[in-house]
Amino acid sequence: MELQFSKYQGTGNDFVMIDNRLQIFPKNTALIKKLCDRRFGIGADGLLLLENDSETDFKMVYYNSDGNESSMCGNGGRSIVAFAKKLGIVDSETTFMAIDGAHFATIDATETVALQMKNVDEIKIANDYVFMNTGSPHHVELVSDLKNVDVKNEGAKIRYSDLYGNAGSNVNFVAQINPDTFAVRTYERGVEDETLSCGTGVTAVALAMFATGKTTSQNVHLNVEGGSLTVTFKEKENKFADIFLIGPATFVFSGCVEI
Repeated sequence: MELQFSKYQGTGNDFVMIDNRLQIFPKNTALIKKLCDRRFGIGADGLLLLENDSETDFKMVYYNSDGNESSMCGNGGRSIVAFAKKLGIVDSETTFMAIDGAHFATIDATETVALQMKNVDEIKIANDYVFMNTGSPHHVELVSDLKNVDVKNEGAKIRYSDLYGNAGSNVNFVAQINPDTFAVRTYERGVEDETLSCGTGVTAVALAMFATGKTTSQNVHLNVEGGSLTVTFKEKENKFADIFLIGPATFVFSGCVEI
């Protein structure tokens, strides 16, 4: 069968998008892995299905490039909002369902999407790292020379360490640029490599930098390998709410592939 798809990217984090409201897509791990392959497939960090939902505008189902369904993806969430707008499902705002619950989002004429993330009530602050779940688990660690960090190998060591067990964690290496701006490089589990951007990752970094006193701003700018994102939030007694991940979500191309 011929499968129609669209390709979107959010600060370099790229995704295959499929309108699956008619439940036409065979949810096969090997197929998803092949479609995401950069040499033998379309090429992407992940694949997203847009499906019907009885309570919200649509449902987002996210798969990593290894073919397995995964936890929340912030840049994927922003990108699927842009895809839903292109399909005529939403206009300037929406509420959609994801694996971690309902998300509210807005999109403007410049394709900037502001996605509300889940509240964060628990943060683990250790001597040399911070850990939290922002829809996906994230290890956050400040480094002195971000440019020369071997993200793939050093990230894998932490991801597969006894610290996080079989489930593992995404790993973010961070450098401070000024009081409210940080540079981030992320190792993503499921991709098992560095990606150009990670939405739940930069969200975790922004909250971690505030929680550890590295910034006093609740409007934090994050420079990633694929561009720039902003995270805004409200904090009360070390609990974070009204968290928004803000940045571009861009259509790349569309096509058909035989499966």
